[in-house]
Amino acid sequence: MPRGPDVAMIDAHCHFWRLNQNDCTWPPPELTAIHRDFFPDDWQRAANAVGIDAAIAVQSQPSDGDTDWLLELTCDDPRMAGMIGWVNLAAPGAPGRIAALAEHPKLRGLRPMLQDLPDDDWILQPIVTPAIEAMVAHGLCLDVLVRPRHLPHLLRFAERHPALRVVIDHAAKPDIAGGVLDPWRARIARLAEFPNVVCKLSGLLTEAGEAWRPDALRPYLDHLLATFGPRRLLWGSDWPVVNLAADYSRWFDLVDTITGLAGDERAALFGDNAARVYGIEARGNQACDIC
Repeated sequence: MPRGPDVAMIDAHCHFWRLNQNDCTWPPPELTAIHRDFFPDDWQRAANAVGIDAAIAVQSQPSDGDTDWLLELTCDDPRMAGMIGWVNLAAPGAPGRIAALAEHPKLRGLRPMLQDLPDDDWILQPIVTPAIEAMVAHGLCLDVLVRPRHLPHLLRFAERHPALRVVIDHAAKPDIAGGVLDPWRARIARLAEFPNVVCKLSGLLTEAGEAWRPDALRPYLDHLLATFGPRRLLWGSDWPVVNLAADYSRWFDLVDTITGLAGDERAALFGDNAARVYGIEARGNQACDIC
């Protein structure tokens, strides 16, 4: 796929927030490395070090206010190739809200924060179906923030909605710090069999903990590359959360080294896949006239 001049390399997962504004209640003060405001200029200083050109901004608060603020923030910023928002998918008005948000040229998808919900099978409840159908109708992706325990339910969900593009954030957060591969390994491989499911290489450094080592991460990255292949993996920094474990450049270099990709496959991992999955070229990266 040809790459546009403004989206040669894309960070598929980064966050912005203003503490105590726009319903922002996370991160807590004890996470001192990231307990401050973060904006696109801050991200660019980190991204410039490895030659990343653009980013997908992802919601960090389960809030309409946060989503509206992020759409405004990314609206006319050419560095922001797209934005993933939040909608209460179980709300009666969810399809209408989704239709309205889809008019925004930067919106590429929605992310329910499933890891924080009390029911692991929340996404399977029938009340969510109208919202999912609205997402499909408007060509939006579903980013899912899950842990390994959610994967059997996500498998049933992917079977139920083959027309929906599903993006697994942070590879479902395997317990890298504990060295636990199973049952994550088999479950993620089963999901990789579905062509509408892709996976982000993001957030894994944080899951490995402050004492992370390349050898601890390698089995997880190798398995993801073997199951999804280089055409269905998206590199994301999870910035600024990555700062809890290391830094932006260290994560980029680690993934680049362990995957060992070159040419078109490397370009796919570090940008082309994100452009295809999120429809960046299809919908364009035009200036916003509705903010």
